[in-house]
Amino acid sequence: MWRHLPNLITGFRILMVWPVFWLISHGEFAGALLVAAIAGVSDAVDGYLAKHFGWESRLGGLLDPLADKLLLLAGFTALTLIGSLPVWLFALVIGRDVVIVCGAIAYHNLIGPFDAQPSRLSKLTTVIQILLVLAELLRLAWLPRLPGLFPLLLLTAALTVASGLHYVVVWSLRARQALRDRREQESG
Repeated sequence: MWRHLPNLITGFRILMVWPVFWLISHGEFAGALLVAAIAGVSDAVDGYLAKHFGWESRLGGLLDPLADKLLLLAGFTALTLIGSLPVWLFALVIGRDVVIVCGAIAYHNLIGPFDAQPSRLSKLTTVIQILLVLAELLRLAWLPRLPGLFPLLLLTAALTVASGLHYVVVWSLRARQALRDRREQESG
């Protein structure tokens, strides 16, 4: 029973998606920041429990990044809808994820199964995207003159583009090599 605790915590984090979106879109920025902070702590706790006690599971490996993505999507969507983040940045963030998902589906259907471990660049991009959402919520809730948001916004955009391109290049090269290997096996 205890081995499922990390997945239950992740499920709880997924349930926080709607409250984060609702709170931001209704101007309750302090509440949104609190819920986002709880989600962040729950992410750390479920990861610690899964690794420390060996309670890792395939389901958890799928749900954990999904929860993170959904929370980020809720934050970016709501902040864009209220005019706090630019539409072009929202388009970059969503566009990158769409490219990655479409590429993964294409690779799976054309080449075969693959190990979908995120790259270091992708992990860094996610951390910076989270920091941007949290910093913007902090600015809206309590610190209207919070410095450094524009450089953080530009860094988020640059990393989002770079990690999207990185995935396209790396997985295109892997697909090319896999197809080449397949042709050699069939002809040899």
